[in-house]
Amino acid sequence: MEVVLIARLWHGRTKRDLADDYVAFLERRAIPDYQSVPGNRAVYILRRFEGDEAHFEILTLWDSLDAIARFAGSDVTLAKYYPEDKDFLLEFELRVRHFEAFGTVPPGTA
Repeated sequence: MEVVLIARLWHGRTKRDLADDYVAFLERRAIPDYQSVPGNRAVYILRRFEGDEAHFEILTLWDSLDAIARFAGSDVTLAKYYPEDKDFLLEFELRVRHFEAFGTVPPGTA
């Protein structure tokens, strides 16, 4: 089967009361950065609450590892942070996860 995309997953945590502000920051700063890189196909912000914390997963879809390297640098397993992240995040996780995607279901057919 042919790999059609690479999914990149990053996890972060912030305080519950900063969750909406963090989403606004991501929309203003991070998402345009992702989308400016040739080979980026999509950016999704996933959020869930646990007690006083908000957990985020940023799911990005890419054409290739080369495209991810244009965004993240030569070690594509390292997380990329922005200076403003220090105002929101409870810790800085070092690594991201990558998954190969092998197929898609066209919208409206599932």
